[in-house]
Amino acid sequence: MFEKLDVFRMSHAMAVHAGQKQAVSAQNVANADTPDYKARTVLPFSETFSRDDSVVGGLSQRATRGLHMHGASAGEMPDPVLDRTAPEAPNGNTVSLEGEMLKSLDAKRQHDRALAIYKSSMTILRATLSRA
Repeated sequence: MFEKLDVFRMSHAMAVHAGQKQAVSAQNVANADTPDYKARTVLPFSETFSRDDSVVGGLSQRATRGLHMHGASAGEMPDPVLDRTAPEAPNGNTVSLEGEMLKSLDAKRQHDRALAIYKSSMTILRATLSRA
């Protein structure tokens, strides 16, 4: 009954997404002086963990076995995409250190939010089980 609670799966996916967002930001900062390097970004969490009302249960398609052809494996996030909104420097680089600092801060906040969701869900679950 408690093996597959969606709130825990969502908080895990949010934490993984925040980690990937932080890694992409760190890679951008590391290449801030590389000529012709194009900054990358990660799609927002709401797009990667979107709801699809046409699917029974409301969640978008997920692969549960390696042989499935469609859907994403659990914990798998889409690849980073080029950040088309970043202005280009004269050397062709599109990394903005100020922008990457803000993206990094946003990733930290997202990770903290995922942990808060997980902790409060655990508290509710423990309270429910202790009353049974």
